[in-house]
Amino acid sequence: MPNLKHRGSAITEVPAASPEEALAHFSALLRFEADCWDVHEAMTNGTQDFVLVDVRGPGPFEKEHIPGAVNLPYGRMVERNLAEYPDDTLFVIYCAGPHCNATEKAAVRLAKLGRPFKKLIGGVEGWRDEGFDLVTG
Repeated sequence: MPNLKHRGSAITEVPAASPEEALAHFSALLRFEADCWDVHEAMTNGTQDFVLVDVRGPGPFEKEHIPGAVNLPYGRMVERNLAEYPDDTLFVIYCAGPHCNATEKAAVRLAKLGRPFKKLIGGVEGWRDEGFDLVTG
């Protein structure tokens, strides 16, 4: 068992958040993010109440994407291209994975347009890591 009285590691150099701070932080994260399991579950059990959007370009989308996703590259996220969706449509947006910031670029655009959205944690790589199928071209 580790010696818990010794406080010399980089881990304990900065005190942990209080339980109240942790609750606020992690509760807030759930407002911004969705995970692959929850998205997959909703899409397979008939409770999907969001639009899944691949925000990468057409080439990567054609190569592989999550089944049921629509392709709307972040650079084309303008009101005209979202007009078919009611203003309260929840978009779940994703890109290639943690090494890609297209989701963050899409998030900025959707926020500026006043549209609700959540980021799919892990994107295509997260989906693959969970063992879920991808559509390949």
